[in-house]
Amino acid sequence: MSFNILICDDSALARKMARRNLPDGLASEIFEASNGVDALEIMGHHRIDLVLLDLTMPILDGVGVLEEIKRRKIEVFVVVISGDIQPVMQNRVMELGALAFIEKPLKRLPLETTLKRYGFILPETMAC
Repeated sequence: MSFNILICDDSALARKMARRNLPDGLASEIFEASNGVDALEIMGHHRIDLVLLDLTMPILDGVGVLEEIKRRKIEVFVVVISGDIQPVMQNRVMELGALAFIEKPLKRLPLETTLKRYGFILPETMAC
């Protein structure tokens, strides 16, 4: 199974790291956005299955994106990847519908564990 994935982060390096940490064969197509407005535009024009979302971005931040996803009733799974690890922020994004919160810098194992937990990858496809 493969999915359309959107990586939304204002840092080109963070987007590159997220792309590298995705398990092989998981994505049929990968889209990238550097801010929340662009991310919502992509979601409006393409079927997106999974969003890897940063919180701190210009124009529209990750919380704003989650609020808009909820308001527009966009059916998409969101994993927040952020350096803002305050419990209050983690609780807020989960209340807005995020599946999980992964701390930056992104590492392959926490991402794969999260994707496995929510059925995006099968246990035997995880890296050792």
